[in-house]
Amino acid sequence: MDTPDLKNPELYINRQLSLLEFNRRVLEQARDPANPLLERVKFLCIASSNLDEFFEIRVAGLKQALEMGASQTGPDNRSVQEVLREIGSRAHEIVALQYELLNEELIPALNDTGIHFLRRGEWTPEQATWVREYFYRSLLPILSPLGLDPAHPFPQVLNKSLNFIVSLEGKDAFGRNSGLAVVQAPRALPRIIQLPPEIAGNGAWDFVFLSSIIHAHVNDLFPGMNARGCYQFRVTRNSDLYVDEEEVDDLLRAMEGELPSRRYGDAVRLEVAANCPEHMSDYLLEEFELGRDDLYQVNGPVNLNRLLAVYDLVDRPELKYPSFTPGLPAQLAHASDLFKVLRDRDVLLHHPYESFAPVVEFVRQAAADPEVLAIKQTLYRTGPDSVIVDHLVAAARAGKEVTVVVELRARFDEEANIKLANRLQEAGAHVVYGVVGHKTHAKMILVVRREGARLRHYTHLGTGNYHSRTARLYTDYGLFTADPVIGEDVHKVFLQLTSLGKVSTLSKLLESPFTLHEGMLAKIEREAAHARAGRPARIIVKVNSLVESRVIRALYAAATDGVEIDLIVRGMCCLRPGVRGISENIRVRSIVGRFLEHTRAFYFANGDTPELFCSSADWMERNFFRRVETCFPVEDPELRERIVTELQCYLDDNCQAWELQPDGSYRQCTPAEGEPLRAAQLELLRHHAEGG
Repeated sequence: MDTPDLKNPELYINRQLSLLEFNRRVLEQARDPANPLLERVKFLCIASSNLDEFFEIRVAGLKQALEMGASQTGPDNRSVQEVLREIGSRAHEIVALQYELLNEELIPALNDTGIHFLRRGEWTPEQATWVREYFYRSLLPILSPLGLDPAHPFPQVLNKSLNFIVSLEGKDAFGRNSGLAVVQAPRALPRIIQLPPEIAGNGAWDFVFLSSIIHAHVNDLFPGMNARGCYQFRVTRNSDLYVDEEEVDDLLRAMEGELPSRRYGDAVRLEVAANCPEHMSDYLLEEFELGRDDLYQVNGPVNLNRLLAVYDLVDRPELKYPSFTPGLPAQLAHASDLFKVLRDRDVLLHHPYESFAPVVEFVRQAAADPEVLAIKQTLYRTGPDSVIVDHLVAAARAGKEVTVVVELRARFDEEANIKLANRLQEAGAHVVYGVVGHKTHAKMILVVRREGARLRHYTHLGTGNYHSRTARLYTDYGLFTADPVIGEDVHKVFLQLTSLGKVSTLSKLLESPFTLHEGMLAKIEREAAHARAGRPARIIVKVNSLVESRVIRALYAAATDGVEIDLIVRGMCCLRPGVRGISENIRVRSIVGRFLEHTRAFYFANGDTPELFCSSADWMERNFFRRVETCFPVEDPELRERIVTELQCYLDDNCQAWELQPDGSYRQCTPAEGEPLRAAQLELLRHHAEGG
């Protein structure tokens, strides 16, 4: 039989189009009437925010590649122009679905429950009076309408800011009449304003958009003139930061200097109100140097993500997911000394089903324990008010050796990370920014404790960030262990990050950019060898993205040798399952639900000696070759079996799972007749959470 060509472009799905399809699956959560109403609104906002980032980073990157003369985008061998055209077609379709959903389903349903977005023509006299007073009190003093003429050129427009282009007639005080003006909405004011209860109808939750207030009083901004038209617009810009790390002496200062430029990067998308006249849209496109394909006309607010404010403002528990209390492993439920627990056995946490509090408590106890000599930690995203950082500051001030590897280039968290780095340095902590050319994405805490005449290492290794808020929204695994071999491995990784020297040999951990990629390839090939020898051979992988072509080729080759492969891939997946003679043994599914799936777990049957690893790394080029990542074994048989059982729960999901088809589309799973509903996230909530 002829050996198949595993580099055939037809075997690969374009990564950018795959990511766009993930956003369509998120949007489907907003369309699903089984979800609580305000959660559906929230999913709509998430889809809008995801699409913003897609344009800011992905589309912007493709446009840059096109300008630099790049011809192809990856192993699928599609041209940059072709991918951009396909993105435009699919993105316009998704945007149309978003606004159709908002106007035809969500707003009517919200109205039925007493939550109203009031249009100008719906205001009562009392509401109109209140809005007018709000305009004069809070808006007019800080608005700066800009008439456009040779002395007043088109203004700089901030990335994703709310703006209005206004057509005017008449002459101003100086006899000028350019016919056009731009009004920029103040960033300091909310985009949705709740009306006071005393003027809301029948105890309802009444809201008006800031854009409606500006529309209603736009004539007041141009005394003596008549505003013939006023139209919202928003421009999305390239938001990827560029810092040449080889050429800068101080990365922190360079990042601080680069951040403001993000607001004014090259334009990549223009959104305008649906009623904006064509000549106005053309004028804006010309100003931003965009083509007609970059124009998105929308029937509603140009930034749907602003609706998220309503979720927080409206106290209606029956319209949201039921609250739950995260559980705790039995050995931690009544433990006051984490170090004593870990000397006996490893502890595994699965967030958000289990509490993130033990991770915070681990750092707190280490900071307070006089026998702890040193704490080392990586920080990628932590949030602006991190309790973990508070404890690290306390430890440093208490005289402990505190070393923190802060990743300054964590996209969209750069500013927050710069602030926490400065705060830690002021407290006396050793702060480093990782390795030039490689983001530090590993999630590690190492505590060095004096116990009698010896020093013992206690470690926490995770798949997600040390961020208390996202730990309630993202699924992640975290492993506590006092295993001395793992502790020594983590110690060596920290030495790599903070000092200079050759690559250390690690005993149990795999590490990017050194051993993780080759390690995964070797384990995939080992499964193939087991299959060829007639031994049990199975692979289960759960990641956020599967993109790297050599790993995909290895999976294809293993499948042709008879390895059964199940891939749980939340977002981008470039592997094409179900191709005759190539990937018939490979199944790919994506789980989209209440929580953002973020765990990375890799199971290898390995004959009769199964192995399971968790990792901070997705299976992408950047994670294998351009980041510092760790991949750690879960060796406790009980904990390993627990993760395998949970992975099977995802594979059995028949409600929130989407199966990838050979043509690159996704099909939502539905239970067969008489089959019970099985939603993995709900089952895990019931299993782990208390009082859910």
